[in-house]
Amino acid sequence: MSMTRILIVEDNASLRKDIVEMLGYEGFDVHEAENGRIGVNIARQYLPDLIICDIMMPELDGYGVLDELQTHPITATIPFIFLTAKTDPYSTQQAQGKGANAFMTKPFEVENLMAVIHAQLRKRQAFADIAEKNLEDLRENIITAVPHELRTPLTGILGFSDMLLTDSASMEVSEIQEMARYINEAATRLYRLIERYLTYAQIEIIMSDPDRIAKMREFATEDAAITIEDEILHKSQIAHRETDVHFNLQNGVFVAIQEEHLKKIVEELIDNAFKFSAPGTPVRVTTTITNNQYKLSIRNEGHGMKPDQIARIGAHMQFGRTQNEFPGIGFGLVTARRIAELHGGKLSIDSREGEFTCVSVILPLAQPE
Repeated sequence: MSMTRILIVEDNASLRKDIVEMLGYEGFDVHEAENGRIGVNIARQYLPDLIICDIMMPELDGYGVLDELQTHPITATIPFIFLTAKTDPYSTQQAQGKGANAFMTKPFEVENLMAVIHAQLRKRQAFADIAEKNLEDLRENIITAVPHELRTPLTGILGFSDMLLTDSASMEVSEIQEMARYINEAATRLYRLIERYLTYAQIEIIMSDPDRIAKMREFATEDAAITIEDEILHKSQIAHRETDVHFNLQNGVFVAIQEEHLKKIVEELIDNAFKFSAPGTPVRVTTTITNNQYKLSIRNEGHGMKPDQIARIGAHMQFGRTQNEFPGIGFGLVTARRIAELHGGKLSIDSREGEFTCVSVILPLAQPE
């Protein structure tokens, strides 16, 4: 079993040595750094299970260390304990506002520091257990959903194309046209499945590269309402639900997102709204602006979701498959969420089982050029 790794970032050599020796006696694998810049570099190479960091340091202070580590997904989730001589309430609030997990003041009792360390490590292990459970659910959904979603359209394509090859000479034109329609629908379904997978994979690759993230956040969509309305009207015509859609959009708003990515978010959210609500029930599309943020909400009066289902939304996580047999493998919401996060936004869900679901995406506003 590997030892728990802890990084100490402290410019006071005597105190740093004492903490390193104390944690070493406790059985931890300890690394140390004498200033913030070295601490960041060691954290990125060493990937500790927990970081204890002073605030006032040369080169880069503790707040700067935390800021830099939070820019990369691999180091952003490492539990972070500030260790400082500052005791004023403002310093505590600033540390919490930066995302620190705990705040210890100097001088400190060894027992208190160890208690905080073990509490943070237990919390990290709890998150790891949840992640492992989600991974197990992901494997199960891949095993059950993906083969079904691939095989179903392929079976239709192969079956009808085989009939056309062998019997088309004796068929009526209307029969040939009907089979061609089935083939086209099945091929479109298969194409959309592959397209969704590739989009999701591409977003995940970009999310691991800070430079590409920064580049993507330079894009903006002029008058987002036009893009949203056009995409939804197109989808509602395909679903024969034009009269179900109700708009309340703010016009002329510049939003900080690539237009194709905004279209993709809208496509996934409206597809879900139509899929999980009955024809004839309303689907309401609204946009609002609050605190320099743009909020798009799409609400349907359909099956709804349980709180635990909302909390566990991820790729391949489709709920209610055994009861309802809806097509798809769960890429829609997680793809929309990851695109929003890529552009500095977020996705949230408000739902009541058996009544409604409202999915909202919040994105930063952009300044017109």
